[in-house]
Amino acid sequence: MENAALLKAIIQNAIDGIITIDERGLIETINPAACTLFNYTPEEVIGKNVSFLMPPPDRNQHDEYIRRYQHTGVPHIIGIGREVTGLRKDGTTFPFRLGVSEVEYSGRKIYNGFIHDLSKQKEAEEQLKEYAAHLEELVEERTQSLRETVLALQDAKEEVSLSLEKEKELGQLKSRFVSMASHEFRTPLSAIQLSASLIDKYAQQFESEHITKHVGKIKNAVGNLTTILNDFLSLEKLEAGKVEPTFTSFDLVKLSEEITEEMQMVAKQNQHIIYQHTGKESMVKLDPNLLKNCIFNLVANAIKYSGENTFIEFNTEINAFGCTVVIKDNGIGIPEKDQKHLFEPFFRAHNTGNIPGTGLGLNIVARYTRLMHGSVEFKSIVNQGTSFTISFKKHE
Repeated sequence: MENAALLKAIIQNAIDGIITIDERGLIETINPAACTLFNYTPEEVIGKNVSFLMPPPDRNQHDEYIRRYQHTGVPHIIGIGREVTGLRKDGTTFPFRLGVSEVEYSGRKIYNGFIHDLSKQKEAEEQLKEYAAHLEELVEERTQSLRETVLALQDAKEEVSLSLEKEKELGQLKSRFVSMASHEFRTPLSAIQLSASLIDKYAQQFESEHITKHVGKIKNAVGNLTTILNDFLSLEKLEAGKVEPTFTSFDLVKLSEEITEEMQMVAKQNQHIIYQHTGKESMVKLDPNLLKNCIFNLVANAIKYSGENTFIEFNTEINAFGCTVVIKDNGIGIPEKDQKHLFEPFFRAHNTGNIPGTGLGLNIVARYTRLMHGSVEFKSIVNQGTSFTISFKKHE
């Protein structure tokens, strides 16, 4: 008796609705939670066919479910997780998750229906859809704004390049403009990056692939623009003579492994950066920041101009003659007619198409390498790949 009283108390105080029906589909018991969900009293439902708590078409199909069970012995649903719709006394409907279990009791079968209201969850899902739609519009607006900014920078680059060819004295003016523009763009870009990260954080609870996709678009666009601004700032410092190498002894292998790990994170799908070092020594005396910038530029180009499912070779060597760094890809290659202009500022090969870039990266690599008393060479064949080699002779 005590166990029966405890079981009754549990059922009466359960958060979810519980209804039991017989083999004919007639309601035998209903707990308070289920009464609240359907807005009925126990007296109004007990003895009635459970189908009256269902809107069409489930109501019309319920008798067929019963007849099928009586004929086959297999109920329509046994288990947890089916989403159905309930019909309240006032005619309104609501969604719920239904779990059904079969119980042998006093020589007969009864069915327990466990009803979990999904109204709030469905409302949240609708709000999420609206939020995702709004975010998609916002992403499109931001993307368009970023496109316009990039186009404006490209136009400014072309105008500055033409001016430099005509009058060298405009170099200082260009440098001031680039520095000012780059710094002015950093503030809104930082705000966009922060906003995208916050949206990503607050949207994690919704687990929406649409939100993740569009936030990723914003971050990628900001990353591309940041790279452009960094190139312009590096060029401005070089033009102004503000870059002075600081020669320091450091572990080349350790630096290269760190670069490999970092760049692998931004590689395309199934692109693999393979790093290998030759030689017993690992210490070199160069400017680690300038060298890191050079390697970053070359590996980033290899990633950009190579396809998915490819390998990028990154090799370093220290021997009796000095130090070399080699980055090799099997990407689109550089047309022979463009190769003589490759290290010129703002120059891009004619086969780059819509691949983004400023035409400054290789110019910066060459100038940084020269500042460290090194040299840059390359070999390239269209549609077969490109290999860049940075060399530094050993100085006693």
